[in-house]
Amino acid sequence: MSTFIIAEAGVNHNGSLELAKKLIDVASEAGADAVKFQTFKADKLVSKTAQKAEYQKQTTNASESQYDMIKKLELDESAHRELIRYCGDKKIRFLSTPFDHESIDLLSNLGMEIFKIPSGEITNLPYLRRIGGLGKEVILSSGMADLGEIEDALDLLISSGTPKENITVLHATTEYPCPMNEVNLRAMRTIASAFGVRVGYSDHTNGIEVPIAAVAMGASVIEKHFTLDRTMEGPDHKASLEPDELCAMISAIRNIEQALGNGVKKPSKSERKNMAVARKRIVAARPIRAGESFTSENIAIKRPGNGISPMRYDEILGQCSTKDYEEDEPL
Repeated sequence: MSTFIIAEAGVNHNGSLELAKKLIDVASEAGADAVKFQTFKADKLVSKTAQKAEYQKQTTNASESQYDMIKKLELDESAHRELIRYCGDKKIRFLSTPFDHESIDLLSNLGMEIFKIPSGEITNLPYLRRIGGLGKEVILSSGMADLGEIEDALDLLISSGTPKENITVLHATTEYPCPMNEVNLRAMRTIASAFGVRVGYSDHTNGIEVPIAAVAMGASVIEKHFTLDRTMEGPDHKASLEPDELCAMISAIRNIEQALGNGVKKPSKSERKNMAVARKRIVAARPIRAGESFTSENIAIKRPGNGISPMRYDEILGQCSTKDYEEDEPL
């Protein structure tokens, strides 16, 4: 099964429709399945006095409030329609994470079929109930959450009308960038085992190796932030992949998908031709005359392997030769 790869543009468009389209171009050319933005009304998302996260203070004007930062990054309905149209042209799925009820309704009315719930909303009962009631596909990020909180969110989504089989839970660590020693990738398997749901991984580490490892561990969805340029001003650029890195990650994931195979252990099509070359057979160690017994002194095991298998060595010892053999001649 192919991993569903979400290239997370988020707010890295800096409020510019032109930049947003360039991000769509990059995601499409890299081979992502979806490009995801964020849909919100600043007035509904944060209070005027809300402080920025530490990583946001380092990547934006520290004296600016979170509200003022967020307000500049809003996309209105016409921008959404234009981006959805452009994604259609580029043959990539448009996704966006809603952060308030009005945004949920907007995205639903625009026909979005997969709703991505961010980690910060996993404890938001009215929000979860609203999305659960849509009965759509749901991808639930679980950064900052423990198993009990994930269970409560799943119960609420399911009781509101979303079938369990429509839900994928993403393991995540909500820090930008996430330290390697706090990734805890094995927790993804813990989630799968605890709840019997599809799982994936939303990555905030620097680099591309952790999402690749997640695919090898069974992730069905991978989400990763990307940007046109990590040095741009904005809250998320610094912890995002640049275009060439996004291409490298997706290429590596597609290779790993092929490499995982079907789990049946048997000779592959390409290696069968090498069996005779790499394996060995029983041969005469020296000239042997008819009627002579085979012993450890007069038989040997050598390449190539198109003859009697060395696994029959004990069976051959002590038998009498029915013909003459020259040195290295297979029995």
